[in-house]
Amino acid sequence: MIAIIDYDAGNMKSVEKAFQYLNEDAVITRDRKAILEADRVVLPGVGAFGDAMERLHSYDLVETIQDAVKSGKPFLGICLGLQLLFDSSEETPGVKGLGLLPGEILRIPAAEGLKIPHMGWNKLELRSPSPLLEGAEGEYVYFVHSFHAEPEDRSIITSVCDYGMEVTASVGRGKVQAFQFHPEKSSRVGMHLLKNFVEL
Repeated sequence: MIAIIDYDAGNMKSVEKAFQYLNEDAVITRDRKAILEADRVVLPGVGAFGDAMERLHSYDLVETIQDAVKSGKPFLGICLGLQLLFDSSEETPGVKGLGLLPGEILRIPAAEGLKIPHMGWNKLELRSPSPLLEGAEGEYVYFVHSFHAEPEDRSIITSVCDYGMEVTASVGRGKVQAFQFHPEKSSRVGMHLLKNFVEL
């Protein structure tokens, strides 16, 4: 069973439908027992870093997420769910993230001819090996974001894309993997990546 963490994130239902398309049993939940007993856990997310952390605290999900990661089960962050794994974000200074991956979330600087937020399809360039990205080199995936991850250890960056600079597209350390892009909105490629997560 796949637990999709429910903290009122905007893309929960589309993530659930993506796993159902793959014939996987997925449930949207904020129940600690269900999350810790799940085979895999997904932290989705759309919105602002500070608001999301406030909701995670209000639903007593911070420790649950940390315990799920410590248990060693496969864990996937998506979009804002990637950003929340880090220590902090320029979007809401002073608000602590989950602290599961050392580093910070930085605003994508405006570049001539490029709009912020970065919205639309962009090509993945693989960096460090990730079992989730097998077969994804050069594929196009769908992004909607204004901030990206700057890990302390750059070896955890598993892919990047070019948007006036090298933007972190995904990160991974062991069973903790995360996509800045939306696999659930990335058509065939996205389904392939979610299938890789199911098989992790």
